Amino acid sequence: MSVMDTATLLTALTPILSVFLFLVLLRFPAVRAMPISLALTAALAMFFWRVPGVQVLAAALEGLIIAASILWIVFGAILLLNTLRESGAIDAIRNGFMYISADRRVQLIIIAWLFGAFIEGAAGFGTPAALCAPLLVALGFPPLAAVALALIANSSAVSFGAVGTPVIIGVGEGLQVGGSLAPSVAAYLGQQPFELFLRSVAVQAVQIDLLVGSFIPLILVAFLTRFFGANRSWREGLSIWPFALFAGFSFTIPALTVAALFGPEFPSLLGGLIGLAIVTPAARRGFLLPKEPWDFGATNAESSFSARLTLRRAWLPYLLVAGLLVITRLNGLPFKAWLQRFQVGWSQILGTEIGASFAPLYLPGTIFVLVAALTFFLHAMSRKQALQAFNRSARMLAGSAIALGAAVPMVRIFINSGVNEAGLESMPIELASLMVTAFGQAWPLAAPLVGSLGSFISGSATFSNLMFSLFQFSVAEQVGLPARIVLALQMIGANAGNMICVLNVVAAASVVNLLGQEGAIIRLTLRSMLYYVLGAGALGFLLTLIG
Repeated sequence: MSVMDTATLLTALTPILSVFLFLVLLRFPAVRAMPISLALTAALAMFFWRVPGVQVLAAALEGLIIAASILWIVFGAILLLNTLRESGAIDAIRNGFMYISADRRVQLIIIAWLFGAFIEGAAGFGTPAALCAPLLVALGFPPLAAVALALIANSSAVSFGAVGTPVIIGVGEGLQVGGSLAPSVAAYLGQQPFELFLRSVAVQAVQIDLLVGSFIPLILVAFLTRFFGANRSWREGLSIWPFALFAGFSFTIPALTVAALFGPEFPSLLGGLIGLAIVTPAARRGFLLPKEPWDFGATNAESSFSARLTLRRAWLPYLLVAGLLVITRLNGLPFKAWLQRFQVGWSQILGTEIGASFAPLYLPGTIFVLVAALTFFLHAMSRKQALQAFNRSARMLAGSAIALGAAVPMVRIFINSGVNEAGLESMPIELASLMVTAFGQAWPLAAPLVGSLGSFISGSATFSNLMFSLFQFSVAEQVGLPARIVLALQMIGANAGNMICVLNVVAAASVVNLLGQEGAIIRLTLRSMLYYVLGAGALGFLLTLIG
């Protein structure tokens, strides 16, 4: 590992420290905090890390291209929400959930934990929070609660998001060098097929999650009543612990079964569907629930009212979204290849090795916009209603463009800092290497922290796994730990990082018009992230001692 002086170390930490300083401690809105953080990161990367100016500029331009793809997803989610509001569908959906259960804790678990898991399995890349947070707001949840809790809920399912992308692409390609398995990985596997090894890593991750992630619904309801209830009570949330754990295991047990039997493509998608099929009728019958439903109090409560649309027609757009996401992500169907043919991007930006591209037709945002357009006809909307939905959505996007337009370039400068004249690895790799020296045989305690660092900075569990899987494998070999367990902890850490990732926070806040509250969101999600990381690390450490 390269020897880093204090100034260089602080430079590597700049993106992380600046986010916590400006967003969390000083409580700046993201539209101010992120441009400042970008300027600091770029200046220090050039001055201390000695990254060439052209590399910094190319990385920033790469970030702008990626930010454009995120903004398209955000715009589509906002447009769909506003269209459903104008058509009256949200009123009908809210009444439908009141029919299942008037208890806000139950509504939160069904929407954020189970429906969100299904959407994560189908689309991934921040889509669940973009869909679930506005739906919760429409049901009467405070916007801050909706965003923070939707981000916390989008955790366990991330391992197998977008039909297994974090495993198949993230870990799978992360263990390769130059298009083939890294020599150390090939030697470790011997005659064992790589696909079987990947499946064993995926199963190990869900096994750990069975004892850690299954408690996330209980955390959700406890946070809901403690921070957003009239009585600010932990007890009101914890009082439905039997139902919360029932809902937690209703996802994790099917996910484990699917991972073991069929591989990493469908655990979240099928686990979410099976969980919904189990928990929704149970909630309707009051199974494991107290007689008195919980609500926010008189200030936030909304009474049920008649809706213009039937519940089936109201849900049809969401069902179309889910169906289209599934059929356009399955490798066995031709739609994925068709939609990915048209690419927008820039290769070898400014003569560097940096490049970025995306397929606009394949992005979830395109499906959101398409379904919003179909809703105009399905719900017999007027032209005035459609224009109001579009105009409101465009206005809500302005602040997000500034925040994401600074946050993503900052991240890409951080990640692309491996090209430098200081003889250093990239900033994230240097930081991770420091942790190896500090932890040694106790590495399982730190492995999830590295995974969360990757997601926190990059905004993607897939990219975190791509960036750190080979590093984690090498550490496991150096200190004599099972590679399967260490890579599983990397996956879980990558899940946890999504809860506090600035890109996801800004995107989800934008959908519910909550720009400026990003620091408050991270202060809430950080607690759950630490539980998830520390719990998984402790369990992984015990597994290495036993095994």
